[in-house]
Order: sequence, then structure tokens, then C-alpha cells
Amino acid sequence: MQQLSNRQIILGISGGIAAYKSAELVRRLKEHGADVRVVMTAAAMEFITPLTLQALSGNPVHTTLLDPEAEAGMGHIELARWADVILVAPATADFMARLANGRGDDLLTTLCLATPSQIALAPAMNQGMWRDPATQHNAEILRQRGVTLFGPAEGEQACGDVGPGRMLEAEQLAAMTAAMFTSRALDGVQLCITAGPTREAIDPVRYISNHSSGKMGYALATAAADAGARVTLISGPTQLACPERVTRIDVISAQEMYDAALAQMGDCQIFIGCAAVADYRPVSTASQKIKKHEEAMHIELVRNPDIVSAVASHSQRPFTVGFAAETQDVLNYAKGKLERKGLDLIVANDVSNSDIGFNSDENEVLVVTPEQVIPIPQMGKNQLARQLLKVIADAFKA
Repeated sequence: MQQLSNRQIILGISGGIAAYKSAELVRRLKEHGADVRVVMTAAAMEFITPLTLQALSGNPVHTTLLDPEAEAGMGHIELARWADVILVAPATADFMARLANGRGDDLLTTLCLATPSQIALAPAMNQGMWRDPATQHNAEILRQRGVTLFGPAEGEQACGDVGPGRMLEAEQLAAMTAAMFTSRALDGVQLCITAGPTREAIDPVRYISNHSSGKMGYALATAAADAGARVTLISGPTQLACPERVTRIDVISAQEMYDAALAQMGDCQIFIGCAAVADYRPVSTASQKIKKHEEAMHIELVRNPDIVSAVASHSQRPFTVGFAAETQDVLNYAKGKLERKGLDLIVANDVSNSDIGFNSDENEVLVVTPEQVIPIPQMGKNQLARQLLKVIADAFKA
């Protein structure tokens, strides 16, 4: 069920005895890589406690529509937009009736009305209630509006009756939720990206760095998460916000980035070295600010470790992608780096062009493999990132 990897799911729980199954459902969804936030009705809390579901989901449980603390953080409209899908399990006859009639009198119905995302219900009720014409009418209205119904199953019920109305089991519901998503190019793949510049300290106030903004690496991290990958972003100093569904490790120097990257080996399946890593660092760093004394100052530099080469030669080597930011003879330099560093693929661009260089919002690249050169024309970095991830995913699978 890799389709659930990195998916954002709201699990709604309404007030039925089948709510005890919801705890197992949270565990199953999390097990398959989903980020789960639980929303409970007042009646649901009579059957299972928010504390249990918070412990299982790892997120606060939402219970009240007009909660000032919640509205100050992720408000109910933001929560509705956050979800890739809202799954209500159990969905009682009362909840279905209220939703079919467009009522938004609690948090869960309000989210269902406000969300642009898919909604699925797992009905759970007495067999007589399920068979009642009013419930069947409500179920049909909901289906016509695009709501998916999972079940119900038939069998013995808590009240002793036998018939349709049982909520499906947690593993079935997790599988049916996964089936709502088409499989994406990198579902479940562990992917690590380096991004941004590094800073090499001269003294406590000065450093050597470059003009990299990190925009390309961050766009790749976003695109990879959207493609279903589990993304670790190792970032040098930038002004960019961490993309959603991405784990960011902040570093400053090339050595710190090297250490963080090597720590990912063993888990990482694809490594993308997009950072503009300083080639050299001062041999020593002054402990105090260096004062002006002479007309000239000399700083002795030493080579930094080559991160992408170290990854490509590692005993637990992932599929390794490098970047080549060049100012001349871009293709030949890229081919040389591909072979010299032992990479699977390299992305080369001309940073001498200010329209597509550092700090720009657009880029134009050549994707170089041992077998071919794929030119990708100038476009926005977010769009380009999606194109690159498709090429990388195809090469990785091949």
C-alpha cells in the first residue's frame, strides 16, 4: 500500500460502538506511511478517548469546532485544505443524515463541507438502521455527490442482530483508502537531497560562501514528496520554509553536510546532491574576530570532502544524482564529472546566465547519463523539478 506514503488523512470518528476499531485503523494507516489527524464528534468520545488516538497518531486530536487554541494554529478551514482524503470510520446513520442534508453543526461535518478533497465513509450501524429507507436515501445522495462508501459488511452485530451494518475491518479500510490514490512515481522510496550553500567560517563573523538560494533543491524536495517519496532534505543556510511532508536537517558547513549525508546511507535509495558545496575551507578558524592590521590578508584554504563522490563510492551506495553548476563548456564538464565521480546521472546548468542562475526562479538544464543527454528547456524551478523527478524515477527503476 505504498500509495499511502506521505498522504495526509483526516480520520473522522462518529459515535458508534465500532469506534473501538478506529484505533487499529490509525495504526494501519500510519504503518503504511500516512500522516493521520483524528477528528472526533462529541458522541465518539463516549466510546474511545482522544488520548488513545493522539498516542497512536502522534498528532493532537481535534474535537471542537470553535476551539480558540486550535483556530490559532491549524484552523478548521486549513485542516480541510490539508487533507488528501477525509475518511469517516465509523460513519453512523446520524452522521450520514447530517452530511446528506448539508449540516455543518460540528467540526467533522464542517470539514466535510469545506474540503476540496475526497471523502470516504465506512458506515457502521444496526442492520435495521442501515436498511431503513431514510438511510438508504441519504447513502444515495452522498454517492451522487461523489462521496465513497466503504461497506458496510454483513455479520453479527454488537446488539445481537445479524445482517448488513458492520464496519469493515481496519486492514480492509486502509487498503480501500490506498486504492483511492493512483500509485506515484516514487511511492515509498527513501530519498535524500542536499540543497543550498555551505558557509565556511573564517572567524566568528566572517565566512566563505556562494550565491546559491536553495530554490532548486527545495523544489526537488517538494516534487519528490508529491511523487510519494520519503524525503530527507539536508539544507545549508537559506531563507526558505521547509516543504510539507519533508524532514529537514539544517547544516552550515560542508563538513556538517558531508556527515549528515553519510549518516543517511543504508536507508537512502536515491541521493540527489543539489547543494552548492564550498570546494575549500580555511585551514583554521579564528576564535575571535580578526582585526584590520595589514593592507592584505592571506587565508590558507584546504579542500572540503566531496560529498557526492563519497556517496557514489559508499558500500551502501544509493542511486546517485549530481548537479553541475558551470559557467562555460557546460556539457563537457558535466560528462567529466559524471564519469570521474561515478554518478548514475548528472544535471548541468549554466549559472553565468542570470535568468537561470543562482537566485533565479527559472532554470534550464541538461540531464546527462552514461547513455544520453536530455535537454530540458527554460521553465519555472517547480515545474522543472517535476520533470527532473520523472527522469530520475525512470532511470532509478531501470
